[in-house]
Amino acid sequence: YTLLLPPTCPDEDAQTIIQSISSAAAELGICIVGGHTGWYDAVNIPMVGGITVWGIADKDSWISPGGACDGDILLMTKGPAIEATALLSVLYKDRISGSITEDALQSCLKRVTEITVVEDALSAFSAGGVHAMHDATEGGVLGGIYEMAEASGLPVNVDLDSVDVPADIREFAKALNFDPWYAISEGTLLAAVEPQSVSTIRRAWDKLGIKSFELGVFDSKIEHSMFCRNGITSKLTEPETDPFWNLFFKGLEPEA
Repeated sequence: YTLLLPPTCPDEDAQTIIQSISSAAAELGICIVGGHTGWYDAVNIPMVGGITVWGIADKDSWISPGGACDGDILLMTKGPAIEATALLSVLYKDRISGSITEDALQSCLKRVTEITVVEDALSAFSAGGVHAMHDATEGGVLGGIYEMAEASGLPVNVDLDSVDVPADIREFAKALNFDPWYAISEGTLLAAVEPQSVSTIRRAWDKLGIKSFELGVFDSKIEHSMFCRNGITSKLTEPETDPFWNLFFKGLEPEA
């Protein structure tokens, strides 16, 4: 990994970041074999500028975002905007205290521990019946769904009205005025699952305390991917912008 740090970053903070990466790698059985760490004037916050991960598996022992089959059910774990909510709540916690309940804010802050789909994905794979999986990062859940449909060459019909956005995320998104369905959501797993395996996989997630939702179905009979929201059906297209970044950089600025 390439770790880029501002000149003002104390050595202790760099050590914390490096030790955290090392601990996470050890937990996942990953060897760190190279990288770079440096302090640069052009960098104003610590950031991982790039990372490459290699894995080796048997041909039939891995799942990509592009394997959805006709009739597969689209499942989602945790909810939308997991990463956006977790990170922005840290940046804005002192600024939005009057716009969100304390319980909701604390719930948002705790979601930083959910920014991973490792447990979600491994448990679903073990349960069986998963044809495609994708971590909903840039562009959020709707962006991730679009990418899965494009990679699979199969349209998907999504019903957002059937899903209740978690209360803390809904309240936080309203306070900062962003659309949670389009906001970066690393930690949210999207999975295309054969219908007969849906209940088995959701039970496996339940046992791990991972909430899940049924979003829609991959359907070769429809002309293009679509989603229903507030009773209105629209064509699913690639998101143009992710609302997270503007809010993120704005949050780094000192309060006026």
